[in-house]
Amino acid sequence: MDFEPLIELTRNGVQECLHWGAMALTDTEGKVLAHVGNPHWLCFTRSTLKALQALPLVHTGGAAHFGLNSQELAMLCASHNGEDMHVAQVSSILRKSGLKPAQMKCGCHIPYRFTFFDQPMPERFVYDERHHNCSGKHSGFMAYCVQHGLPIDTYTEVDHPLQQAVRLAVADVAGLSSEHLTLGIDGCSAPNYAMPLSKLARCYARLARPEAAGPYGVSLQTLANAMTAHPELVSGTGRNDADFMRVGQGDWVTKVGADGVQVVGSRSRGQALAIKIMDGNKAALFAATLEAMDQLGWLNDAQREELAPWRAQVLRNVAGLAVGERRPVFRVTRGDSSAH
Repeated sequence: MDFEPLIELTRNGVQECLHWGAMALTDTEGKVLAHVGNPHWLCFTRSTLKALQALPLVHTGGAAHFGLNSQELAMLCASHNGEDMHVAQVSSILRKSGLKPAQMKCGCHIPYRFTFFDQPMPERFVYDERHHNCSGKHSGFMAYCVQHGLPIDTYTEVDHPLQQAVRLAVADVAGLSSEHLTLGIDGCSAPNYAMPLSKLARCYARLARPEAAGPYGVSLQTLANAMTAHPELVSGTGRNDADFMRVGQGDWVTKVGADGVQVVGSRSRGQALAIKIMDGNKAALFAATLEAMDQLGWLNDAQREELAPWRAQVLRNVAGLAVGERRPVFRVTRGDSSAH
């Protein structure tokens, strides 16, 4: 089967929910080292792609051209909360490239600092495109256009030279021909690509071990260093990517994507784990990711304890009463035994 049950929710011992999905663990060459379900399932990458979408800017000297610092480079890869620290970095990127927030094509939404945590937005709080969770990526897109004298108004169009450069970079790191990248439009209006889970894992194995990544190696190392140095900028307070990279102490390069996608690369191992939860449930995704990392031997006792809240094995209601359990129901299979 393409998918296997990963996470089960029970209430008083009765199964209430079952979250299915697939996983692939690969090395930098894309060899499948372990899997659950079909490791070659075609999956949209969503925001896990952001570090690769930043490659054209970094690879062509954009960081030096605009004087982007490590914090600003981390923002290029972020799906952020719209906290003050995030808005400040995006504002700085725009200022250095001579651009304005309204030129970004991502649109506006209420910052995640409120919506993710069911917090009311203060009266008279004003938000704009900089608060959009993808604004770092879009500020980098526009900076590339300024650097290369390309039109700004159409930078999200599929045939724009920027997006063509992104497609070629993504294909190179994934080990695919650009024709084999399946196109879709992301929530922020930018082109996004679907690829087999095993190829997405290969991308993050190369982000984690960039010396294997050929011409994009130096740029991938620059971006990975920025992400692990500033995990709070990649997502934000109380968010999964920030916690994972902090607890990983520089070894794990991780990124969550919308609708149940997560990738974790291990720099010391030169490997990466890509996961897709088919119903997009975030709690199940994080619990499955942690369980898989544990089964693969990636966690020590301290890391296991620090990340325990992301497993949330005991389900509690708003009064704090234990009402059920969330538990893994899968075993990682070593090697690639899929028939696909």
